[in-house]
Amino acid sequence: MDLKLPPLGEGVDSGTVVAILVKEGDDLAKGQSVIEIETGKAVAPVPAAAAGKVTKILIAIGDKISVGQSIVSLEGATVTGAVPVASPAAVRKVGTRPSPIESVAVPAPTPEEPELTIVEAPEVEDIPGMLPPPAAPAIRRIARELGINLRKIRGSEHGGRIVMQDLRQYIARLERLAAAPKAGPAKPGAPAPIERIDFAKWGPVVCKPMTQLRKIIAQRMLASKQGAAHVTQFDEADITAVNDFRKQYADTFDKKGARLTLTAFALKVVADALKKFPVLNASIDEVTQEIVFKDYIHIGLAVDTEQGLIVPVIRDVDKKDLFTLSKEVNEFAVKTRDRKIGLDELQGGTFTISNQGGIGGGHFTPIINKPEVAILGLGRGALKPVVRDGKIEPRLTLPLALSYDHRLIDGGAAVRFMLELIHGFEKFPEENLK
Repeated sequence: MDLKLPPLGEGVDSGTVVAILVKEGDDLAKGQSVIEIETGKAVAPVPAAAAGKVTKILIAIGDKISVGQSIVSLEGATVTGAVPVASPAAVRKVGTRPSPIESVAVPAPTPEEPELTIVEAPEVEDIPGMLPPPAAPAIRRIARELGINLRKIRGSEHGGRIVMQDLRQYIARLERLAAAPKAGPAKPGAPAPIERIDFAKWGPVVCKPMTQLRKIIAQRMLASKQGAAHVTQFDEADITAVNDFRKQYADTFDKKGARLTLTAFALKVVADALKKFPVLNASIDEVTQEIVFKDYIHIGLAVDTEQGLIVPVIRDVDKKDLFTLSKEVNEFAVKTRDRKIGLDELQGGTFTISNQGGIGGGHFTPIINKPEVAILGLGRGALKPVVRDGKIEPRLTLPLALSYDHRLIDGGAAVRFMLELIHGFEKFPEENLK
């Protein structure tokens, strides 16, 4: 029998093989890891659903494989039950309405996507008994909610399997058709077809393929930038007192196994501000055009890794003390850089913090991590002369950059939220340090 790739989680139907952990002739135990697969920005082990002797490896490192695809052949094995790939995500309560992430697990399509990538299958009439086109359950659910007939989409994967990119491209085509004039010549300024540039004609070049992670980052950043009305608000906060507190308690935290950094303070300050301005913790349901207010505060932290930017999510930040947050920040950073972070630990964020101060960055314009509606960028703290009570004093100031989606958040609300953040940094209560 063949072991097949089991379901990977909500909205995930494929991944890239990054490691093969068995070889032909091995005796495989049920639950033993067979391969490691990169799904989105996480690397997860795939355990065996049955025991037996490995007779053939059916995939190779670098292959992109889909749910249901055979990965190894076993001799003398029988399936005795499903084994989950990774830690399960939280189960939605019965009767609750899906969140925007669950309703449409991909960024909204944009008219800028190239027409050349879109191929529509001939429409097939639904005939009783005819098998539906191959697609993951998540794809079927999204298509059903949007009223899309999957028989009109030509799948790009092996066997005509429809994946999320196929669905996104089909939606993009529908939007372009709806926006196009019914007759007459094309409007001036229409986007030209993408042409490949021969950079080698100007000098020597080296071409390297983009990693799967880099492709995902590129797609999501572009989709977010095109799918939200970005505005960035800049300011500075006086963190002299916060830095003094950090120095005072750093040894105490170290002895207890947690490194006290500015990021932990920022988590507390942001969580307090989000409670007062819940619209910055909300999302736009792109399907129903509703505002979804969340009764939880899960903050993503942008982590710089050798493979690219990855954003693990710290949950219920508003319910945790500074020590717990400091410990989790350190643990998540290590797990992320080692690519041991779970897929469920990268999902469900309501707001994101990107701290470039540690590598020397100043002011910058962070891109919103959709379906969130705001992100806070932190720069490098610097000593500046500041006038206080009529006297010039050296004060440690922190650059702040708040990018927000102007479709939902007005400028006034953004300014008031920024002032709340500044107040939180400058008047950080000592009780948070206990």
